[in-house]
Amino acid sequence: MHSEHIVDSRTQGSGTLTETTTLSSTGQQGTNRKVIVLAIAGALGGFLFGFDSSVINGAVNAVQDEFALSGVLTGFAVACALLGAAAGAFFGGRFADRYGRIPMMIVGGIVFLASSIGSGLAFGVVDLIVWRVVGGLGIGLASVVAPAYIAEISPRHMRGRLGSLQQLAITLGIFTALLSDAVFANAAGGASGTYWLGLEAWRWMFLAGAVPAIVYGAVAYLLPESPRFLVLKGRESEARTVFVRLWPTGDVDRELRDMNESITNDQRSQRSGSLRGTAFGLKPVVWVGIILSVFQQFVGINVIFYYSTTLWEAVGFEESSSLTISVITSVTNILVTLVAIALVDRIGRRPILLAGSIGMTVSLATMAVAFSQSETVNGTLSLPDAWAPIALVAANLFVISFGASWGPVVWVLLGEIFPNAIRAKALGLAAAAQWIANFLITVSFPPMAELSLPITYGLYALFAGLSFWFVLAKIPETNGMSLEQADTLLPPKNSAREARKSENIPV
Repeated sequence: MHSEHIVDSRTQGSGTLTETTTLSSTGQQGTNRKVIVLAIAGALGGFLFGFDSSVINGAVNAVQDEFALSGVLTGFAVACALLGAAAGAFFGGRFADRYGRIPMMIVGGIVFLASSIGSGLAFGVVDLIVWRVVGGLGIGLASVVAPAYIAEISPRHMRGRLGSLQQLAITLGIFTALLSDAVFANAAGGASGTYWLGLEAWRWMFLAGAVPAIVYGAVAYLLPESPRFLVLKGRESEARTVFVRLWPTGDVDRELRDMNESITNDQRSQRSGSLRGTAFGLKPVVWVGIILSVFQQFVGINVIFYYSTTLWEAVGFEESSSLTISVITSVTNILVTLVAIALVDRIGRRPILLAGSIGMTVSLATMAVAFSQSETVNGTLSLPDAWAPIALVAANLFVISFGASWGPVVWVLLGEIFPNAIRAKALGLAAAAQWIANFLITVSFPPMAELSLPITYGLYALFAGLSFWFVLAKIPETNGMSLEQADTLLPPKNSAREARKSENIPV
C-alpha cells in the first residue's frame, strides 16, 4: 500500500493527497476494529471476575440455611474465593511470563468452569469452599492476563479506552450475576426453591457461570499471542506477523525496536524479570501498582455490592427489594464506566483519578455523617427525617465517582506502568494485593458495622482522601505514550505533553 501511494503522488499530483488520506483512514479504521475485537475478547476475563465476585449474593441466605452455617462461616464462604483469586493473580503473572498470555486465559476458563459446576453441586460447606477457592484461582489468572494482554496489543492512541474495557467487563459481569440471581430466585419462588432437574435455585445461580467460562476458554483459543510476550521470548518474527495483522498501517519496525531497547536496558541494569529493588525489597514502580490496587479496594466499593441490604433497609426499602436495587446500582456502575472509557484518552489518567478521589471522599464522608444520626428501632437500623434520602444519594454518588474513575483507570495504569520484562509478574503481584484488600474489606465490614457504621464509612472516606494525595505525588500522566515510555514512570508534570511532542502529536 505504501508503494502505491508513492506512485500515485508522482502521476496524479494534487489529487493524491485526498486519495491517500482516504486509504490511510480506511486502513486505520480497519486496524481499530481488529484491535477492539481482540481487546473485547481479552476483557472477557474481567466478566468472569465480576460474575464470580457477585453471584453468591443471591445465594448467601439459602446456602446458610442449607448447610446450617454460623455468621462467621457464612462470611468466610462468601470471601474465600478472594483468597483463591489472590493466589491465582500472584502465580498467574509468573506463568503468563513463562508460558504466554493465551495459555493462561484458557486455563483460567477451564478452572472457572470446574468451579461453577462444583459449587452448584456442592454437598457440604467444605466442598463449597474448596470449589469457591478453585474458582478464585481461575479469576485471579484472568484478572492478571486480561489487562496485560489488552495493553500489549493496543495502539498507544487507543490504549486507555481499550484498557478500560477490563473494568467495563467486570461491571457487566456483576450485573449479569445479580440479574441471573434475581431471575432464578423469582422463577423458583426463592433461592431455596426447587427449579430445573430438582435442583434448588441457588445451585443454578452457580451453574450459570459455566456459560461465560466456556465462551471465555473458546474465544481465548482463537486469539493471537501478545507480540510483546513473543519479543520477550526472542520470537520476533512471530511478533512482527501479529503486529502486521493488527496494525497494518502502523510503524511495526519502530514498535519492535522500542520493545527490544526496553528489554535490553532492563537486562543491562540486571533488572530483567526481577521484581526486587531497594524499596522494602521491591522496585518502586511495583509498590506504586500495589498501593493503587489497595486504595481501589480500601475505599469500600465492594461493600455496596456485597452488603447493601443494611444500607437499603436503613433508607426505607424492604429486604425483598434489596436484590433489585443492587441490579439497578450495577447498571449505574456500567453507565459511568462508559463515561470513563470515553474520557480516559481525552483528558488523561491523573485528572480522572483526582476527580474520582474528591467525589468518593465527599460522598463517603456524607454517608458517615448520615449514619451518625441513625437510630435502632425494634432491632432495625433506621435514619430519621431527611438523612435517609441523603444517605441514599451519597451512596449512589460514591458508586458514580468510583465507576467513572478508580474502577477502570487503575486497570489501565496497571497495564501501562510496569517494564516489559516484569509486566505480567508485577501486575500479578498488584492484582494479588487487590484481591487481599478486597478480602479484608469483605470480612471486616460485618463486625465493623456492628461496632459503628459512621466510623466504618469515615475510615473509607479517609482512604479516599489519601488516594488523592497519592495520585498527586506518585502517579505520572501516561496518556499518549507508548508502553516503553510509560513504563519508565516519568515525573507527573508535563509527561503526556512531552510524549506527544516526541510523536509530533499536537498538544
